[in-house]
Amino acid sequence: MDTQKTKTLYEQDFNLWIAETVQQLKNGDFSHLDVDNLIEEIESLGKTQRKSVRSFLVRLLEHLLKRCFVPLPNCYRGWEIEIRNFRRELKQDLLDSPSLNNFMSDILAESYQDALIAMREDYPGVDFPDICPYPLAELLNRQFWH
Repeated sequence: MDTQKTKTLYEQDFNLWIAETVQQLKNGDFSHLDVDNLIEEIESLGKTQRKSVRSFLVRLLEHLLKRCFVPLPNCYRGWEIEIRNFRRELKQDLLDSPSLNNFMSDILAESYQDALIAMREDYPGVDFPDICPYPLAELLNRQFWH
């Protein structure tokens, strides 16, 4: 008797599994769907988007802190470019999933603390604010250094 478990298409060829799953959904062939793996993949999409927003938000806050509080004028332009890039990525995520605006609001204080810890470690002589000085409503548009 063969005790080795037969691999599913999901485990053998993920891309083919996606193509077949899409075709089954389009055809209304719900009885042959690999429902457990489909649920897992859909849940993972939401986690991935939230992780992306959190990551871009922390990086944006780090660069805003550097640009606004670290007196290194030769670095300003590079930090401003990064700020623009992180804002663009966040705006795209929020455009794709507007409900992530609420998530961003929920994680702003925690994300600021993460950014603050990194910046205090990287620039120990700089006095950064303990509380986020960037209002959420202006975070994606305002140039706080002018």
